[in-house]
Amino acid sequence: MATGSNSLIWFRKGLRVHDNPALEHASKASSGSMYPVFVIDPRYMEPDPSAFSPGSSRAGVNRIRFLLESLKDLDSGLKKLGSRLLVLRGEPGEVLVRCLQEWKVKRLCFEYDTDPYYQALDFKVKEYASSVGVEVFSPVSHTLFNPTDIIQKNGGKAPLSYQSFLKIAGEPSCAESELLMSYSSLPPIGDVGSIGVSEVPTLEELGYREDEQDEWTPFRGGESEALKRLNNSISDKAWVANFEKPKGDPSAFLKPATTVLSPYLKFGCLSSRYFYQCLQRVYKDVKKHTSPPVSLLGQLLWREFFYTTAFGTRNFDKMKGNPICKQIPWKEDHDMLAAWRDGKTGYPWIDAIMVQLLKWGWMHHLARHSVACFLTRGDLFIHWEQGRDVFERLLIDSDWAINNGNWMWLSCSSFFYQYNRIYSPVSFGKKYDPDGKYIRHFLPVLKDMPKQYIYEPWTAPLSVQTKAKCIVGKDYPKPMVMHDAASKECKRKMGEAYALNKKMNGNIGDDDLKDLRRKLETDEESNIRNQRPKLNQVLKYLMRF
Repeated sequence: MATGSNSLIWFRKGLRVHDNPALEHASKASSGSMYPVFVIDPRYMEPDPSAFSPGSSRAGVNRIRFLLESLKDLDSGLKKLGSRLLVLRGEPGEVLVRCLQEWKVKRLCFEYDTDPYYQALDFKVKEYASSVGVEVFSPVSHTLFNPTDIIQKNGGKAPLSYQSFLKIAGEPSCAESELLMSYSSLPPIGDVGSIGVSEVPTLEELGYREDEQDEWTPFRGGESEALKRLNNSISDKAWVANFEKPKGDPSAFLKPATTVLSPYLKFGCLSSRYFYQCLQRVYKDVKKHTSPPVSLLGQLLWREFFYTTAFGTRNFDKMKGNPICKQIPWKEDHDMLAAWRDGKTGYPWIDAIMVQLLKWGWMHHLARHSVACFLTRGDLFIHWEQGRDVFERLLIDSDWAINNGNWMWLSCSSFFYQYNRIYSPVSFGKKYDPDGKYIRHFLPVLKDMPKQYIYEPWTAPLSVQTKAKCIVGKDYPKPMVMHDAASKECKRKMGEAYALNKKMNGNIGDDDLKDLRRKLETDEESNIRNQRPKLNQVLKYLMRF
């Protein structure tokens, strides 16, 4: 049995050795053994055959694979320092309690997490630890700022605009601090007793098949990959200095137009504090550079903004009961949702993006904007929560705070309210990629379609469709809505919903929403009836030729 002052470092996110205050504290404070632990949570990792894509009930297989690669890399890093990762399975709270008892742990260290799931879990674990005299060290290191501090500085409320957030936040405390980037060695692992520990499992050992997907994400998980990708990005100082969002090509896929560091920040394979310091060094070395919100540093601070707002807003992941979210009578249409999710809307730009998401678990931020707008306020008027669920499952960088915040933003439910500004599912993509290379790659059925029809294949003459071996309505779907009419209808509905929110001062009940939904549907049916005679006249006129 292990004796002495033993420490346990519990990895969840923060899957790295560099700049890891929880690991640093566990290793320094341990006069005995140190147990580095990761718990495989069945809720997150077990295969779910009923899900719409390969993966568990909560995560697509791309993200599970990325996590396993990150754990493998962490294990490798720990082994070089005389330690290793102890992988256990089960409900994390129960597993942790068993470990604390069996290994006579005096110190439990883990990175603070603002996600509601971990807030509830950590409360239980901390409660048990304090009841048995185990010291708990849970530092804020997943973000640059402690969201609690920002909220306190703002009078107990989360700042609801990016600019107000920046003003309150100021400079992070890590700006000048020296980060511990490496170790010469770590304390040894003690006797694990009767607790069954294992190496990092493979996908197959978790019950998945390697051939489950015909294409995997090209992005490999792990700290080593994160640091390599970071170094590649910051070595081009001119690129870093001139980076300007929202500029950037959403159709670039072989060499994406961004750093693709988001999944590494999500899993904590890369320290946001180290990333911050690297950017500041580049900015000092160049004559001029872009600034937040559009700069690369600005993107890191957007992450902080959403983390703080999410932490300080009740029901942040819902429309109902969420004080910052507009109440809108979105419609329920499972067939439309499935067509959007599966890349079968009939709009090649939208479908190619959704296929990239299904295959790679990633797409450019402007591509995300396009498909989110199309699903919600742009064309289909379907609830942002349903789109959020699809992203939450499939994205390798799916992050609770950022995903929910962006879906509210893009559906004009919160943060951004200019609902008349809509991404065209045709002209927006064409602006970046007039030849349709992106579409041809992710939708090979359209690879031979001439470029003048690639974004609107339904407008191609039948002879052209035949030659391209792609008959619209047979080989590729017809558009599920006509964008001009659908977007006009969506704007009308958003206008009425906004008016009701204003009139009721946001205090809208279920009955109010039902009444508005009925009214909008009645008005829509009436508009369609009124348009039919005009359409028939046009058809009669065309038939004369």
